[in-house]
Amino acid sequence: MTDKRLVMYSRSTFLCPYVQIAERILHKYSVPYSEVDIDTDTAARSRVLEWTGFLSVPTLVIAEGEDVMPYEPPAALTEASPRGIDRGVMITEPSGKQLENWLRKHGFLDA
Repeated sequence: MTDKRLVMYSRSTFLCPYVQIAERILHKYSVPYSEVDIDTDTAARSRVLEWTGFLSVPTLVIAEGEDVMPYEPPAALTEASPRGIDRGVMITEPSGKQLENWLRKHGFLDA
Protein backbone atom coordinates (compact mmCIF):
# COMPACT_ATOMS: atom_id res chain seq x y z
CA MET A 1 0.00 0.00 0.00
CA THR A 2 2.88 2.34 -0.71
CA ASP A 3 0.94 4.86 -2.78
CA LYS A 4 -2.16 4.96 -0.54
CA ARG A 5 -2.40 7.40 2.35
CA LEU A 6 -4.88 8.42 4.98
CA VAL A 7 -6.51 11.85 4.94
CA MET A 8 -8.63 13.11 7.83
CA TYR A 9 -11.08 15.94 7.25
CA SER A 10 -11.61 17.80 10.52
CA ARG A 11 -12.62 21.18 11.94
CA SER A 12 -10.73 23.74 14.00
CA THR A 13 -13.61 25.81 15.37
CA PHE A 14 -14.85 23.36 17.99
CA LEU A 15 -13.65 20.33 19.90
CA CYS A 16 -15.24 17.22 18.41
CA PRO A 17 -15.14 14.01 20.46
CA TYR A 18 -14.99 11.86 17.30
CA VAL A 19 -11.93 13.76 16.06
CA GLN A 20 -10.33 13.14 19.46
CA ILE A 21 -11.09 9.41 19.18
CA ALA A 22 -9.58 9.27 15.68
CA GLU A 23 -6.47 11.20 16.73
CA ARG A 24 -6.01 8.91 19.74
CA ILE A 25 -6.23 5.76 17.59
CA LEU A 26 -3.96 7.13 14.85
CA HIS A 27 -1.34 8.20 17.39
CA LYS A 28 -1.63 4.94 19.35
CA TYR A 29 -0.72 2.93 16.24
CA SER A 30 1.58 5.60 14.70
CA VAL A 31 -0.54 5.75 11.54
CA PRO A 32 0.61 8.67 9.39
CA TYR A 33 -2.12 10.89 8.03
CA SER A 34 -2.74 14.29 6.51
CA GLU A 35 -5.36 16.62 7.93
CA VAL A 36 -7.66 18.94 6.00
CA ASP A 37 -9.48 21.65 7.98
CA ILE A 38 -12.95 22.21 6.53
CA ASP A 39 -13.26 25.48 8.45
CA THR A 40 -10.46 27.05 6.41
CA ASP A 41 -10.74 25.11 3.12
CA THR A 42 -14.08 25.90 1.47
CA ALA A 43 -13.64 23.27 -1.25
CA ALA A 44 -13.02 20.61 1.40
CA ARG A 45 -16.05 21.86 3.34
CA SER A 46 -18.21 21.42 0.23
CA ARG A 47 -16.82 17.93 -0.39
CA VAL A 48 -17.61 16.74 3.14
CA LEU A 49 -21.11 18.18 2.89
CA GLU A 50 -21.62 16.43 -0.46
CA TRP A 51 -20.19 13.11 0.83
CA THR A 52 -22.02 13.00 4.16
CA GLY A 53 -24.96 15.41 3.97
CA PHE A 54 -23.52 17.20 7.01
CA LEU A 55 -20.29 18.88 8.10
CA SER A 56 -19.37 15.53 9.67
CA VAL A 57 -15.91 15.20 11.12
CA PRO A 58 -13.77 13.35 11.16
CA THR A 59 -14.35 12.05 7.68
CA LEU A 60 -11.42 9.79 6.86
CA VAL A 61 -10.57 8.81 3.31
CA ILE A 62 -7.93 6.77 1.58
CA ALA A 63 -6.21 8.79 -1.12
CA GLU A 64 -3.37 8.16 -3.55
CA GLY A 65 -0.11 10.07 -3.66
CA GLU A 66 -0.52 13.67 -2.58
CA ASP A 67 -4.24 13.80 -3.37
CA VAL A 68 -6.81 14.53 -0.64
CA MET A 69 -9.71 12.89 -2.49
CA PRO A 70 -10.66 9.21 -2.12
CA TYR A 71 -8.85 7.15 -4.75
CA GLU A 72 -12.20 5.68 -5.80
CA PRO A 73 -15.79 6.81 -5.18
CA PRO A 74 -17.04 5.90 -1.71
CA ALA A 75 -19.96 3.52 -1.43
CA ALA A 76 -23.34 5.22 -1.44
CA LEU A 77 -24.65 6.36 1.91
CA THR A 78 -27.80 4.35 2.61
CA GLU A 79 -28.38 5.53 6.18
CA ALA A 80 -29.69 8.90 7.36
CA SER A 81 -26.48 9.45 9.30
CA PRO A 82 -22.95 8.73 8.05
CA ARG A 83 -21.73 8.00 11.60
CA GLY A 84 -19.60 4.85 11.71
CA ILE A 85 -20.64 3.62 8.24
CA ASP A 86 -17.84 1.85 6.35
CA ARG A 87 -18.13 3.23 2.82
CA GLY A 88 -15.08 1.43 1.45
CA VAL A 89 -12.50 4.19 1.04
CA MET A 90 -14.34 6.44 3.52
CA ILE A 91 -15.54 6.33 7.11
CA THR A 92 -17.12 9.18 9.06
CA GLU A 93 -17.32 9.73 12.82
CA PRO A 94 -16.22 6.18 13.67
CA SER A 95 -15.93 4.78 17.17
CA GLY A 96 -12.46 3.62 18.17
CA LYS A 97 -13.28 0.00 17.34
CA GLN A 98 -14.87 0.91 14.00
CA LEU A 99 -11.79 2.93 13.05
CA GLU A 100 -9.38 0.16 14.08
CA ASN A 101 -11.34 -2.38 12.01
CA TRP A 102 -11.44 -0.04 8.99
CA LEU A 103 -7.70 0.66 9.24
CA ARG A 104 -6.97 -3.09 9.44
CA LYS A 105 -9.19 -3.79 6.44
CA HIS A 106 -7.17 -1.31 4.39
CA GLY A 107 -3.74 -2.46 5.59
CA PHE A 108 -2.89 0.50 7.83
CA LEU A 109 -2.81 -1.82 10.89
CA ASP A 110 -1.61 -5.39 11.17
CA ALA A 111 -4.39 -7.95 11.02
